[in-house]
Amino acid sequence: QVQLVESGGGLVQPGGSLRLSCAASGFTFSGSSMSWYRQAPGKEREWVAGINSGGIITNYADSVKGRFTISRDNAKNMVYLQMNSLKPEDTAVYYCKVIVRWAAYWGQGTQVTVSS
Repeated sequence: QVQLVESGGGLVQPGGSLRLSCAASGFTFSGSSMSWYRQAPGKEREWVAGINSGGIITNYADSVKGRFTISRDNAKNMVYLQMNSLKPEDTAVYYCKVIVRWAAYWGQGTQVTVSS
């Protein structure tokens, strides 16, 4: 079955960096686009970044463009989100997502808290 497991979240000061990881299994990872989303308290889940199956094409929400970088390692079935220059408004639970056979799958999420 499709499984996504996020890790790498934590508490970081404003201006700091974190690298999130998402381990994928149960589907053809190298043939699938992957996305990162986030959900802040009291807000709807929002798309953050996406990457195509080959890792060549990436897209970002305006709010993170220039600060976050999505990447993937198809040999390891991993997708990453490098987050730099973090701001308090980046505080949220971060999820990776994949669509397999028209169904969306999500991981359990990893908490990122940006605070001094």
